[in-house]
Amino acid sequence: MSGLSSLRRNLIAILMLAVAGAVLLPWERELQRDSQAAHFRTAPLNLSLREQIGQSGFLAALSGFRAPLAAFLWIDAHSAWEKTEWGRMAGLFNTVTTLQPHTLLYWDIAAWHMAWNASIAALQDTKQQSEVLRERARRQYIDLGRDFLERGIKNNPDNYLLYERLGILLRDKVEDHNAAADSFAKAASFSDAPNYIGRFAAYEMAKVPGREHEAYERLLTLYHQGKKQWMPSLLAKIRELEKRLNIPPDQRIPETGATGTGSAGSSPSH
Repeated sequence: MSGLSSLRRNLIAILMLAVAGAVLLPWERELQRDSQAAHFRTAPLNLSLREQIGQSGFLAALSGFRAPLAAFLWIDAHSAWEKTEWGRMAGLFNTVTTLQPHTLLYWDIAAWHMAWNASIAALQDTKQQSEVLRERARRQYIDLGRDFLERGIKNNPDNYLLYERLGILLRDKVEDHNAAADSFAKAASFSDAPNYIGRFAAYEMAKVPGREHEAYERLLTLYHQGKKQWMPSLLAKIRELEKRLNIPPDQRIPETGATGTGSAGSSPSH
């Protein structure tokens, strides 16, 4: 008898979730249209998502429980990380970001786990004797991390954070300095972006043949913003480019680091 009662309760719960989902689905579709009109991409409740989270999870998502379901799966992904179950972790992260595409933290941490933790673990995998296969696995995890960031940017194009993270990945893991410079430059274009991101963009440009002048001009612009930008690395990079570009001595920044309003080497006007 108790078994029948339990079955009855489960059926009633599923029915209630389905009814609630049917009521909320038109509202969620309207919200999705509004978000797309505002240049955001939302996660549609489709069969692909149902395959990822199962019938019960899909019903929960239909019923407006995306956030708590995503949080629960996030905890499960953390558990997979502790067990070094990289494939399962990647699948869980993909589901979490599908459920909550506008939560920057999910995209950021998912990319970090894939491109750093999983890629390093793959390269150091003693169970895989082939160095070629270890390297291939490492590259695949880096590509997964990059994919998380690029999809995150598509869903959140008006925030600097994921552009910055993509720049770091392109610089440190892919060593594509040209693409890294562009990603940092995009991040630096936001008014709330930290000052260091603009420096990162210029540093990466300086490593790209043909972009040295662009890097030099960017660094000078930062230099003339004042002492808040006078990091030793920035001053050193400007002086390096002055030599490489044969900048006339009277246009170079002074050794003391003093700035002016005219040429790079002029004295302060006040």
